[in-house]
Amino acid sequence: MNLWEKNIRKVVPYIPGEQPNKSSVIKLNTNENPYPPAPGVRKAKRDFDTDLLKRYPDPENTVLVKALEEYYRLDEGQVFVGVGSDDVLAMAFMTFFNAEKPILFPDVTYSFYPVWAELFKIPYETQRLDENYRLVPEDYHQENGGIIFPNPNAPTGIYEPLDRIEDILKQNQDVIVIIDEAYIDFGGESALPLLNKYDNLLIVQTFSKSRSMAGMRIGYAMGSKQLIKALNDVKYSFNSYTMNQTALYLGVEAIKDDEYFKKTIERIVATREEAKHRLKALGFHCLDSKTNFIFATHPDREASELYEALKTADIYVRHFKAPRTKNYLRISIGTDQEMEQLYDFLERLLDEK
Repeated sequence: MNLWEKNIRKVVPYIPGEQPNKSSVIKLNTNENPYPPAPGVRKAKRDFDTDLLKRYPDPENTVLVKALEEYYRLDEGQVFVGVGSDDVLAMAFMTFFNAEKPILFPDVTYSFYPVWAELFKIPYETQRLDENYRLVPEDYHQENGGIIFPNPNAPTGIYEPLDRIEDILKQNQDVIVIIDEAYIDFGGESALPLLNKYDNLLIVQTFSKSRSMAGMRIGYAMGSKQLIKALNDVKYSFNSYTMNQTALYLGVEAIKDDEYFKKTIERIVATREEAKHRLKALGFHCLDSKTNFIFATHPDREASELYEALKTADIYVRHFKAPRTKNYLRISIGTDQEMEQLYDFLERLLDEK
């Protein structure tokens, strides 16, 4: 070992879903939206003034922040934006989780949480979901240095109603509680109504899923002015120009077309509900997802076997190897045509034995 190697920070990184470099694949592994962004986004891209690229973008991201504040009927100073929700969440970890007490999050959840905790040297403890993969609010009635969880959860897709969320908030008003709502648009009610009651609540959302802009990298947080100021203070000490000109410009256009946004969600939800029915008919057990993906297991076939077989047919889904999830597949919702090809392949595969 070279002497300088002892000074390198070593972490176990987050492993993203595969991005196959093929045009013919059915890509159901990274929860991307199968439909294009709003027509206004495409038009704005064509009309974008490339001369703007020679200038630094607005460090305050004003046009996008104001558009989000108006859309969600929030006051000035209640929105923070970043380069995808991962950037926003990482910034939130750095900003708010600095106590010596461990932060809490579920044992089956977004696998980036423990990575950030390790990276930023934040102590943490995981709280076990129940046998139905539901959050147990009472497990969060203990001393801690902060709480974070997705709602709906990932990778399970389970949504927790607001009364269970508020129970956790009531018991933890001395720490920051972060609710990661990356999938909230596909089912359930956002915790936004609770912002007026709890100034320690931070809600994080993204343009990557419901707004069909995963490639643009836009995420945002909503909370009290004090929390948002704290996030900005950390951002300005880290990187003043986090959002590029194109993302700011196209992000505003995505917010404007609410009709297209809602119709696209309706299409995905309809396909999701049909997928639950079709997969159950093939013998799968599916959790009651309220997201744009389904978490499914088959009693007679190993998930790893199904995952590899699907890959040979250029159908990509996600398989996690953790103990409680190793026999599940996470299947993103694609177009109806893509889902039909998935069902047809699974039916042939399952008939072989």
